[in-house]
Amino acid sequence: MKKTYVLDTNVILYSPGALLSFGENDVVIPEVVLEELDAFKKDKNDLGANARHASRLIDKLRKQGKLNDGVILPGGGKLRVEMNHQDTKIPIAWDKTKPDNRIIQVCKGLKEQGQDVCLITKDIFERIKADIVDIDVEDFYEKVVPENDSQYTGRVELYASSKKIDEFYHNKFIESEDLLYYSSDNDKYTKPILYNNQFVIVHSLENIRKTALGRFDGKKIVPLYYKDMNPLNICPRNVGQKFMLESLYTDAIKAPLVIVKGPAGTAKTLFSLAVGLNKILEEGNNQYRRILICRPNVTMDEDIGFLPGTEEEKISPFMRPILDNLEILVDSDEKERYKNEKELADKIKELFDRRIITTEAVAYLRGRSIVKNWVIIDEAQNLTPKQVKAIVTRVGEGTKLMLIGDPDQIDQPFLDSRSNGLCYASEKMKGSELCYQVTLKYDECERSPLAYEASKRL
Repeated sequence: MKKTYVLDTNVILYSPGALLSFGENDVVIPEVVLEELDAFKKDKNDLGANARHASRLIDKLRKQGKLNDGVILPGGGKLRVEMNHQDTKIPIAWDKTKPDNRIIQVCKGLKEQGQDVCLITKDIFERIKADIVDIDVEDFYEKVVPENDSQYTGRVELYASSKKIDEFYHNKFIESEDLLYYSSDNDKYTKPILYNNQFVIVHSLENIRKTALGRFDGKKIVPLYYKDMNPLNICPRNVGQKFMLESLYTDAIKAPLVIVKGPAGTAKTLFSLAVGLNKILEEGNNQYRRILICRPNVTMDEDIGFLPGTEEEKISPFMRPILDNLEILVDSDEKERYKNEKELADKIKELFDRRIITTEAVAYLRGRSIVKNWVIIDEAQNLTPKQVKAIVTRVGEGTKLMLIGDPDQIDQPFLDSRSNGLCYASEKMKGSELCYQVTLKYDECERSPLAYEASKRL
């Protein structure tokens, strides 16, 4: 049976292409949604751009005929603007002039006409209210991203005989056919399905203490070359950090994109900065011109322009987490580091004054071609899929881009563990020859005993 999907405003603002995503089913836009889109059209942020994109798309479809009668969509269904059902009853306490309640009223009216109605909204409270009046309701995901437990982690644990592990250390490779994957669901060993650049922990079948670390290069498992590096005296303390080091140290020609997901305290930002500074200051081969750091929670529109000061001064309050990590890196002596706060601050200031490190709002990356930069996008879980695409496509020759973040700490409305840009990029770049990625685990938190305990319990 053909379904009728009623779209909320937030779905179209999140992805204007949602209008075309329902195949042969009908799509309904309540008239109040058009009013809300109109209120966003002049905004100079991403929401404004999406509102304008949606208006152009609807206007193009309008040329086929009357929108209140329905026009044919490319998938075979119809798009219709709904202006009826003003008298349909909804709970008396609900204000009918509120857009969310009006959208639910339209859904209820269509259902009472016998249509198989489903409301599509990214608003959790609206989903709850729709359920109260017995309306089917779903969230919207622009692209298919699995639930948390099924998302790609860039790492896998496999098993092999002790003899094969010995041969791995001697021959510097092991064939994937010699490895087994253990599934706890059915208590069976099976042949593994591996993705290009996936990291591997190989356990011995005979001796649980015997292991090897490697990476699948598309044909076989090869050793890690950089797992024991200690940039600026920062040493990896667990397997996840060794995988992260391998990703970061690998040349930009082989791995121009690195995606690191993980909970707070797993040193994602620290290692990204440490390796970047080490390559620029210590190696001295002019491989990278500077470190460019961006954070999505810096305002995305022109509001930042009304604040006093230079661009860096406006952004600096949002960069405090970066400065915290730099305090650790510019002075490796933990006992002496904080004895002279002014000297410590001067060392960090010099990095910015010499433009070894620069900071920008994500919005300012649009239209650029970034060449020979070490680019860190911190808190990338607060990006939309569209923003991630815009950033990754800015990468020019010799640039290495790091997308790092914690999918469990999302601050942006209408984004969650499946719709955020970090997880979207992770799934879409899975198996790419140009992308290394790893997800760090909760037990790999090294910030402090309290941070580790909180990451498990809270």
